[in-house]
Amino acid sequence: MTSENKLREQICRLSASLFERGLTFGASGNISVRLDDGWLMTPTGSSMGNLDPARLSRLDQDGNLISGDKPTKEAFLHQCMYDGQKTARAVVHLHSSYSAAVSCMDCGCTHSVLPPLTPYFVMRIGSLPLVPYYPPGDINLAKAVKELAGDHHAVLLANHGPVVAGDSLENAIYATEELEETAKLFLLLQGQKTRPLNDEQVAHLKQKFGGK
Repeated sequence: MTSENKLREQICRLSASLFERGLTFGASGNISVRLDDGWLMTPTGSSMGNLDPARLSRLDQDGNLISGDKPTKEAFLHQCMYDGQKTARAVVHLHSSYSAAVSCMDCGCTHSVLPPLTPYFVMRIGSLPLVPYYPPGDINLAKAVKELAGDHHAVLLANHGPVVAGDSLENAIYATEELEETAKLFLLLQGQKTRPLNDEQVAHLKQKFGGK
């Protein structure tokens, strides 16, 4: 079991990597890691490019702040994903550009707003349902995420960005990066005749590697 101090350092190191690669910016985006007796979360109003391990928000199992700075105001998104994904150990929420762009499109499909363009999208994401738009902090957003979290470890918030759970922080970030890359491919292919994976190919990948 990774110690809490090592998890704090890992959160800060991987957050900085996301920031430096332009996957998050300003004070946007947040990360959490589930502990045996609560959570670690990035604080509200903080830049993921310059986090202090000692100032990360430490919450108990009921979501009460024990130490560190006040947690992200989007903490409820993380808790909804953990409630639905019982094996999840980490949640990543970004406002990454390509995923956010797709979240603003009227694609007419809410079950999965991105097609299975690559096997890696199927393996790491599976399907990506669109959560209807609600203002940040709206309790109805929490309800909408919670309804989907049991069947999907990744969702896309309309006009907002992705929320992705994983069985480790690294895997949650890998999945978020794969989602962003697929969103980029999807936008690059607009207006082009494309050849997504067919149902049989998707089913084979899910059977062999898992996925939602």
